[in-house]
Amino acid sequence: MKFLKKLACATAVAMSFTGTASAVEILTDWRFNPNGGGFAAAQEIQEYLDINGNSFIQLTPTGGGSFTFVEHAVFNIVQADSNGQLFPVNYPGGNITAMFQGNGSGTLGTGSANGSFTFSGGTIRIFQNPTNSQYGTTAGIYGANLGNEIATFDVLAGGGGEVDASGSPIANGQVSVFARADAGDLDPGYFFRGDGRDLSMESILSFAFTNANPVSDDGLTTNLVSEVACQYAGFTSAGCTAGTYSNAPGQYFFIANSGQFKLAEVPEPGSLALFGIALLGAGVVSRKRARKA
Repeated sequence: MKFLKKLACATAVAMSFTGTASAVEILTDWRFNPNGGGFAAAQEIQEYLDINGNSFIQLTPTGGGSFTFVEHAVFNIVQADSNGQLFPVNYPGGNITAMFQGNGSGTLGTGSANGSFTFSGGTIRIFQNPTNSQYGTTAGIYGANLGNEIATFDVLAGGGGEVDASGSPIANGQVSVFARADAGDLDPGYFFRGDGRDLSMESILSFAFTNANPVSDDGLTTNLVSEVACQYAGFTSAGCTAGTYSNAPGQYFFIANSGQFKLAEVPEPGSLALFGIALLGAGVVSRKRARKA
């Protein structure tokens, strides 16, 4: 079944809750040029850009099993649609990375029941490094913010996922983020509609679905801790090297993320609730599809 048919099913479910006839149109067969060289040489994107990275999360209890949180994350984007056409190889100078900062609130899981969290705001910043891929190094912040900043998205209220009793996303749990870029927030030459129109002149929505898994202490590197936790997140407690730092579930910890970054039309104002519910349903469908693969 095609993705749009699956999305239509999710949208139909959403409509039963919202009572609105409006729907959000997902962008398919759009174009992305990782080195900013324009539409003619851009790669066709069927659905999504692949994203992989790590997040450092800090929780603050607010009583009664509730909490607020701040998340700082770095991502590498090397291909689209899992097609193996790596940007740095097929598009020299197309080394794409991203930085994410989000905040929100949630409730802890109890017993066998999972808790949940949701975002209230934040930013997604996407970069193109025209020289060498330095992701994972100490250049800049984990090498994720080097070169040209080609897109900035504001995180919308909503999204989120399920958490366990310590506030950590459940193993292989899905986290969703919805965001928006207004006209001028995307640099020209990178993002296009299939007919060649440059999306830098428009407002556009984005959404990401990532599978989240806790990273154990022995899976951490010195660079990841010092760059993402200490430098980016401003973390100062309990040491800032992999040798002295340890995750403290319920307080602060790292998770690994891998997933998809997609674009969508900006709906009418009354359809924003539908957007969130429909895309959440689409994300569930995508996760089920990935598990069958």
